[in-house]
Amino acid sequence: MVNTEQFGTRLQRILEYYDLSAASFADKIDVGRSSISHILSGRNKPSLDFVMKVVKNFPEVELYWLLNGKGSFPPKTDSVNEKSVQQIKAVHSAPEPQIRNPEVRATKDDQVHEKSVSNKKVKRIVFFYEDGSFEAFEN
Repeated sequence: MVNTEQFGTRLQRILEYYDLSAASFADKIDVGRSSISHILSGRNKPSLDFVMKVVKNFPEVELYWLLNGKGSFPPKTDSVNEKSVQQIKAVHSAPEPQIRNPEVRATKDDQVHEKSVSNKKVKRIVFFYEDGSFEAFEN
């Protein structure tokens, strides 16, 4: 059974952990912004689709903890997993990187390449571990 009374509190904890606003979180999991607001306020209960989108997009969030509040969040992590969390945070909050040094004169080919690279968005980051396991983070 889902502990809906405290679900909003757990959702708020996720937002704080990843340093996301409710709007950016809604965009990340592809739900309406009002859905987040209604769940945080306790007005609405989360749907199964909503819960699954959270777990899919934020692998550190354990389903059992999200639904029942049992377990821990953030999970006990080693330094490798902590680095991956920090990288996810950086992807969401970092400004677009500068592609070239402005003092270097660009050729026409460089300008075309610069435009194509600057329009690209990260779709997936995959970490491969020495033990053969991996973690994938999708945008």
